Amino acid sequence: MLRNVICWILISVTPASLIAADTDSGAAILNGRGKGGVWLNGKLVPRTSAVFPGDFIQTQPESLATLDASGSGIIVFPDSLVKFEGNAVSLEHGSVNVATSKGMVARARAVSVTPASNTWTEFEIWDANGKVQVAAGQGNVIVSCGKGTVNLSAGEQATADESGHCKKRRMGAPPVPGSGGILMDPYVLGGGLIGGGVIVCLLLCTSSNPFLSQWKP
Repeated sequence: MLRNVICWILISVTPASLIAADTDSGAAILNGRGKGGVWLNGKLVPRTSAVFPGDFIQTQPESLATLDASGSGIIVFPDSLVKFEGNAVSLEHGSVNVATSKGMVARARAVSVTPASNTWTEFEIWDANGKVQVAAGQGNVIVSCGKGTVNLSAGEQATADESGHCKKRRMGAPPVPGSGGILMDPYVLGGGLIGGGVIVCLLLCTSSNPFLSQWKP
């Protein structure tokens, strides 16, 4: 009975993972860790959950979240609140790192950041002390501050001033670290979940001596 229950749970979970990785669904897979956990729409969520457009993700001062969407990966840094919008994220406060090959857009107040092309692009946007700042890590991004627009290349940073214009400056080195490459790819993640689920299900459902019973503390 226990083996059958676990199998049905795996069967029900795997399609949800596929939906989250599907381009047309506009969904993503949320992974959270750290003290205090990660909150989804005001509720504490398990370590992994599906996220859909319109959902709010909130991290605590000692927690971190990642969102794996089709062609994009997002890191939600500690003490941040983000609204997921499919191929865009809206930052309410805190900071996020975006790595995308699908032109994912990030917004904070009147500021928007758009990749200049659909090549692999990484950038970070944060809202702190009443100022919105953007830093380009890889590729080029277009930053609109309301009344002014600037183009940033890797290693450049822009700050939105009170008048709605962007102040651009060059940093000593690209400020945004790499975001995991293949590990952020939703197809790899989805394939891993499917493969792992099928293997575990087969082991539990077909073996007269299930491997779980072999584990010893």
